[in-house]
Amino acid sequence: MQVAMKTPGPGARPQDDEGTEQRLKFAPDSGFHRELRRRVESLIRERGIRERDCPRMYLKTAIVLAVFALSYALLVFAASTWWQALPLAVLLGLATAEIGFNIQHDGGHKAYSRHAWVNKLMAMTLDLVGGSSYMWRWKHVVFHHMYVNVADHDTDIDLGIFGRLSPQQPRRAAYRWQQWYLWPLYGLMAIKWHFYDDYRDLITGRMGANRFPRPRGWELVLFVGGKLTFLAIAFVIPLLLHPLWTVLLFYVITVGVVGVTLSVVFQLAHAVEDAHFPVPLPDTGRMQEPWAVHQVEATVDFARTNRLVSWLVGGLNFQIEHHLFPTLSHVNYPAIAAVVERTCREFDVPYIANPSFHAAVASHYRWLKRMGAAGAAG
Repeated sequence: MQVAMKTPGPGARPQDDEGTEQRLKFAPDSGFHRELRRRVESLIRERGIRERDCPRMYLKTAIVLAVFALSYALLVFAASTWWQALPLAVLLGLATAEIGFNIQHDGGHKAYSRHAWVNKLMAMTLDLVGGSSYMWRWKHVVFHHMYVNVADHDTDIDLGIFGRLSPQQPRRAAYRWQQWYLWPLYGLMAIKWHFYDDYRDLITGRMGANRFPRPRGWELVLFVGGKLTFLAIAFVIPLLLHPLWTVLLFYVITVGVVGVTLSVVFQLAHAVEDAHFPVPLPDTGRMQEPWAVHQVEATVDFARTNRLVSWLVGGLNFQIEHHLFPTLSHVNYPAIAAVVERTCREFDVPYIANPSFHAAVASHYRWLKRMGAAGAAG
């Protein structure tokens, strides 16, 4: 229980083995976080819930990896016409996104298993599909989860010159159309991730305003090995059987599906109308709210009653629960959601949930439009 419920304490700064720590600090816990943890831990004990190593998660992993392997094999070794290859490329893209939502996400958060090597292995499925589990741990697990929706510190809301998601980010004239052009552009984000982002971060040792330790030793070996493995899967093996233009075309189609799917789902929890984008106090650099309150205010759930959506997006529709209890397996989020919401209501912490996937997409569209409008401040 102690391990799975572990979250940053009041005023904590993220720190790893190398001793790297960040600047922003949060207000002390008002009692909300302590009481919420007590209630959730009590619920888990009473219901006999397995926090990690859940049989449902192992079954889901087998299904997702089987679909990924089968769609890849059929696309590369069996498809001989475009009408055979196109649906297989789309399916492969969706299966890749499923690996991200479900397997590597739980592994990277140490929410998959009580065994460190199992979590590491599951996290490394991201390296298999072109990312870096090491870079993702810093970008997402540390910086995003600590500083969610804080401009310059949460790099998950940084689209660079391509768009504006936060009121604190600069506006450009072209953003007035971002509610239209960003959707297909999300598909290119995966290509940018594959060939630019991880390498830039490796060279600079920075993610936004945050410094992080570059990978060394075995972590560097895994980084390079993962990139080479991905290049072999995505290009070398297909080029043995197909012309270059065919390989490039279906690579773009596949990762386009990956990029749109991953980007849209992650945006629905934070880049929507009811999510807060807090600003540190200018004189002290401290956040005004306690850490747990900050997590809830900057996050919005969606489609909580839709079991199919929950299964497909790896419980990321229960994003509030995930941010408060990131080391709890995502298959358990529906079980604790009522307790989390009730506790938020009792402590006057705003708990927001869009009723459906469609409603969340519409809210993201409206937020993009608002952030792109002339004179937009939030």
